[in-house]
Amino acid sequence: MLSIGALSKRVGVKIPTIRYYEQVGLLPEPERSESNQRRYDGGGVDRLGFIRHARDLGFSIQAIRELIYLSEHPDRSCIDATRIAGEQLTAVRERIARLKRLEAELDQIASGCSAGSAADCYVLKALSDHAHNVN
Repeated sequence: MLSIGALSKRVGVKIPTIRYYEQVGLLPEPERSESNQRRYDGGGVDRLGFIRHARDLGFSIQAIRELIYLSEHPDRSCIDATRIAGEQLTAVRERIARLKRLEAELDQIASGCSAGSAADCYVLKALSDHAHNVN
């Protein structure tokens, strides 16, 4: 059995985050020692590792909740897990496309400056031109 501190170190998740995951129901309420300290078994380590990996991949709390439910019901079809992963992949691709547009605009802004006075600064003028906002 691990304390919350030992669990935090083993999985690489901060203690307040572990408590938050317990509050929102991603982690089950842990056992308590006689001194009322949280005690985690191997299942808690595995679950927290699952959550951490899913968060690293950008999954929302709700998506993780659904994935945990599916993992606890191995007889269910994995079509929902595939759908959730596909939705996350689409969201990541959209963010990448937005970042590429942002990169191109910043490249243009940064390379357009002739290092003159602020009154003639291309960077400042470009930032004032709201028609070029990246969404």
